[in-house]
Amino acid sequence: MDEVKTTVIGSYPIVSDNLELMNDYFNQRNVGWEKYIKYAVDAQVDAGIDIISDGQTRDPFLNIFYRGIKGCRIRNRPEVIDKVEFKGPITVNDYRYVKTLVPKDHEVIGLIAGPYTLAKSCNNMFYKDEKTLAFDFAEVINQEAKLLVDHVDMISVDEPFFSVSMPDYASELIDVVLDGIDVPRRLHACGNVSDIVANLIDLPVDILSHEFKASPQIFDAFNEYSFKQKICMGSVRSDQDRVEPVEEIVDHIKHGIEVFGSQIGFLSPDCGLRMRTPDVAFQKLKNLVDAKRIVYG
Repeated sequence: MDEVKTTVIGSYPIVSDNLELMNDYFNQRNVGWEKYIKYAVDAQVDAGIDIISDGQTRDPFLNIFYRGIKGCRIRNRPEVIDKVEFKGPITVNDYRYVKTLVPKDHEVIGLIAGPYTLAKSCNNMFYKDEKTLAFDFAEVINQEAKLLVDHVDMISVDEPFFSVSMPDYASELIDVVLDGIDVPRRLHACGNVSDIVANLIDLPVDILSHEFKASPQIFDAFNEYSFKQKICMGSVRSDQDRVEPVEEIVDHIKHGIEVFGSQIGFLSPDCGLRMRTPDVAFQKLKNLVDAKRIVYG
């Protein structure tokens, strides 16, 4: 049996010094994000997580990308005001730094925003149709991913909007995003995806990642199909402060094994932990790691 690894969906909570950040910004100094990235990375490593993210500490995840893409701006909300184009690396420097922090026996997961979610989450003031905007975002994100692969061991596309309204061109869109990407490729869609499992298993990815803890009915939906992807199984909730006991997580993993068997490749929280306190987030990850060791050794 292949080794089952623990990982994260992306974000990790930090306690930032807002006054210090504002002073850096208004005095035209480089904002010192490195210490916050290091905090998030160190916490994941200390909890025992195998595959580490950068913690998405700079901004809400989508805003990190909107700020780095030509044709976008952020006022009250993200806006598209011109043709969407790549203007340079967005997260690459962060991941280059992350690689210097993680122990050699750990891996790094590179997180990229899904083009459909980017298209649905902005005020489109330029494009005549949403599909064209989504594919332009896909081309931009593909260029970012091609630069990112030199610094990560896995790429994850985050498409939360798929659980709300998955378009009929979703597979083609993800194919554009991941064209030329030769590391393992994960698709994360949060929410209850029970109604779109048939579409998800047709996506050109290696790993499917979902909220199996908050939405256990997803187990039943997947049980109706055979598919080739590995499963990244959400096993602790990201939407509440209650820390699941290790025994509860063990039972959840064992249920997952009844459904998926050896297709479980990864265990993670349901989604990003940004909205939890640092103490709660850390304990959720630690308990997840402890549960994995009990089940898999």
